[in-house]
Amino acid sequence: MNVASLLSKAANTFAARPALSVGTRVYSDYSAFAGRVAAMAGALRSTYGLGPGDRVALGMSNCPEFMETLFAAWHAGLCAVPMNAKLHPKEFRYILEHSGSRLCVVTPDKRDAIAPLGDELADLESVIATDRPEYAALPSGTAAAIAEVEPADPCWLFYTSGTTGRPKGAMLSHRNILSMAMNYLADVDAISERDCIIHAAPMSHGSGIYGLPHVARAANQVIPDSGGFDPAEVLELIGHWPGCSFFFAPTMVVRLLASPALDGADLTNLKTLVYGGGPMYVEDCKRALDRLGPKLVQIYGQGEAPMTITWLSRAMHAETDHPRWSERLASVGIPRTDVDVRVVDADDRDVPTGETGEVVARGDVVMTGYWRNPEETAKTLRGGWLHTGDMGSFDEDGFLTLKDRSKDMIISGGSNIYPREVEEVLLQNPAVREVSVIGAPHPDWGEEVVAFVVPETGASIGETDLDRLCLDSIARFKRPKRYRFVDALPKNNYGKVLKTELREMLLREDAEAS
Repeated sequence: MNVASLLSKAANTFAARPALSVGTRVYSDYSAFAGRVAAMAGALRSTYGLGPGDRVALGMSNCPEFMETLFAAWHAGLCAVPMNAKLHPKEFRYILEHSGSRLCVVTPDKRDAIAPLGDELADLESVIATDRPEYAALPSGTAAAIAEVEPADPCWLFYTSGTTGRPKGAMLSHRNILSMAMNYLADVDAISERDCIIHAAPMSHGSGIYGLPHVARAANQVIPDSGGFDPAEVLELIGHWPGCSFFFAPTMVVRLLASPALDGADLTNLKTLVYGGGPMYVEDCKRALDRLGPKLVQIYGQGEAPMTITWLSRAMHAETDHPRWSERLASVGIPRTDVDVRVVDADDRDVPTGETGEVVARGDVVMTGYWRNPEETAKTLRGGWLHTGDMGSFDEDGFLTLKDRSKDMIISGGSNIYPREVEEVLLQNPAVREVSVIGAPHPDWGEEVVAFVVPETGASIGETDLDRLCLDSIARFKRPKRYRFVDALPKNNYGKVLKTELREMLLREDAEAS
């Protein structure tokens, strides 16, 4: 089934329901949304000559036109290539060239960065800005029928964040995306036509993907006027729209909790806050439950298995009387209904319960491979399992706890140290806002533990206090040997801390000191 059918079915039954909104204003109901998409699909085929499997890139900030373009591409049997709007022009160029996109739709703020590439890239024939007549003309033609597709046909090229090199294009098929959408409804949350998802996180990433089960249930897609995440604006929208859901990176949850606007805010309409894409530390999670109520759901996934490997349900978050409640909050939950998950050693053999290994997964949600990269595809999908690169362990109840990315593990004196374990301890100090732990080369021990600490505004933190906290909680060899107090941690466009940059910063400091 073509993913575009999610929209046509919703529009057939709930034609008059709000489909796309900006701020508190309805931009389109489901009837108009589906009608525009069908006409746009016709124009993509006839006016622009695009055929089955051709790539259409989206260089767009959050806006209603993102959803129109996404579904129009699928309706026409094309493959969408959403790009993070915060990318550098060189990164846009790489993705457009690597994907072989023939057409790119951009918002006005991205026109100057992307439009010139139409004259430079051989495959890129057209760049259409949403504020120009070319875009306005797209829905004015004859509506096209939904294209017939095979379940394995790619519909979304999901380019990874590329923190360790060139981003790779994970090929997500119609089967992958439909599996994700259906199992969101089965595991994460029930949705009705009177609910909404507010896209404060990038629609090119998790928020946009989780918009799809909301389309399947004819819920409203709400884009903040700012197009992004502003805590005060988000809280105002919660007060206006019923049945609000969000997808947030953990850093966004922390920013929401720190906002003065949260004091006294009416959260009656807050239905579900799904978080993922990075570690949510236990102390932050407890604060969120205390301030927001039992509304949290955690998901663990990757672009290669979109948002869908394990989950920690709303009920599990709220089970405060469970003897291992804190440990479960530190986990990423249990395998999703449609996904098999294992923890394996270097030879892909299962490790015993409680021992650490690489997390591998398989299921209909796992990508078909990397675009134009057979070597990485074979390596990552060897044996029919997605090798995530994440290190983790299962407990006796089947809860998976991630330690760190395999490349982030610290080996000091022959012992494995997982940065997150140290970070969790340091965050128990109320004067610590953020922390990131890395390994630095050491002539005797191989590596030593270094902590980069961001203090709370106006707070004073002493190394002695942090040392004492660590010695009270973890083995002495895991304690940071050095602390660096910084104003902020370097992060990528999705809010993930760039430990590579921290390592480079430390190397420069050490070189200058010597």
